[in-house]
Amino acid sequence: MELIDTHTHLESFDKRGETDAVLARAAEAGVGKLVTIGTSTEDWARYRGLAARHAGRVFYTAGLHPCSVDERWSEELAELEGFWHGEGARPVALGECGLDRFHLPKDDAARAERVFAWQRAAFAAQLVLAKRLGCPLVVHSRGAFAECVAMIDASGVAWERVVFHCFTEGAAEMGELVRRGGRGSFTGVVTYKNAETVRDAVRAQGVERLMLETDAPYLAPTPHRGKTNEPAYLRHTAEAAADALGLPLAELAEHTTRNARAFFEI
Repeated sequence: MELIDTHTHLESFDKRGETDAVLARAAEAGVGKLVTIGTSTEDWARYRGLAARHAGRVFYTAGLHPCSVDERWSEELAELEGFWHGEGARPVALGECGLDRFHLPKDDAARAERVFAWQRAAFAAQLVLAKRLGCPLVVHSRGAFAECVAMIDASGVAWERVVFHCFTEGAAEMGELVRRGGRGSFTGVVTYKNAETVRDAVRAQGVERLMLETDAPYLAPTPHRGKTNEPAYLRHTAEAAADALGLPLAELAEHTTRNARAFFEI
């Protein structure tokens, strides 16, 4: 049985010299491939190097996360397209990018409005680039689902190339993605006792588009909740998703692995 972690962040592990150990534990747990997700200029080159050193096992994306956006966002994005045309391993998707209202300044409304305007501008620019490149798009949406959907609709980006990562909305929102041809991927949140709404979204999407992720080092699944997450823990998320869908684990793994391979062309 093989699983693919479609969204993880290896930067903190790599800075501590733990990448080889993390990958070894992942392989032992049946996670043969993973996609490490770029969030700013601080990690794009690091991930390109990891993808080169671990070719066939580690793949990477490059994008500007909404929580990395500031007044210099356009300067950072000026470097982004070069990762598709320069030397070395190419990204398998653009992102993660999108909108995040949750982390806006809480005590300065004017500042929050300004930051969100930068987020929208940076997301719009990355949508233009994704359309031009024709590549998959990894979307971060927190507290801004309808706004993200509206911007993607307006961009002309092909919805079948869009994934909303760490999907924590409900069945109705998933229905909006499915109707357009998009998809969501799911983290260890599906293992949490109080996350029935998220499991409803798993069922609303079904297994034909389902992808799984850890979002490590965040959102560790039960029974590791509260600890540092890592790709080896993906099996717990797979087990919870299989249970929600009433499928044997091996069947779910086969579907999600095939879906991930097709979406990211890996």
